[in-house]
Amino acid sequence: MRAAAVGGRVLVIEDDDSLREALARLLGAAGYDSATYSSAEALLANGGLTGSACLVCDLKLPAMSGLDLLAGLRSLTAPPPMILITAHDAPGLREEALRKGAAAYMAKPFSGTVLLDAVKTALESARSS
Repeated sequence: MRAAAVGGRVLVIEDDDSLREALARLLGAAGYDSATYSSAEALLANGGLTGSACLVCDLKLPAMSGLDLLAGLRSLTAPPPMILITAHDAPGLREEALRKGAAAYMAKPFSGTVLLDAVKTALESARSS
């Protein structure tokens, strides 16, 4: 399913340049329209949430964390689903992220197939709600 089919882009918020670009290439190869941001602040400052269908966001970002961004999205009427990714997994973190509303939580490294499956599931869930 293409993100355009649910009315938006898959946004990638990742501070590692090479990973951010790789994720955008992966999403593009799978047929998704995507946009990338190096921080949550850059996303918010550029109005990136407008028209977004799903977010793939690093948990540990330089200033505002992925969990902070997730908490901020909860105040929206219909927030896009967020998939949190992290290289800094810790006991209880997955449960906390899911309890706070993350659509999925993945520890790096993860396969492209697993990420694409999570995006597809998040988009289908958003469309049906």
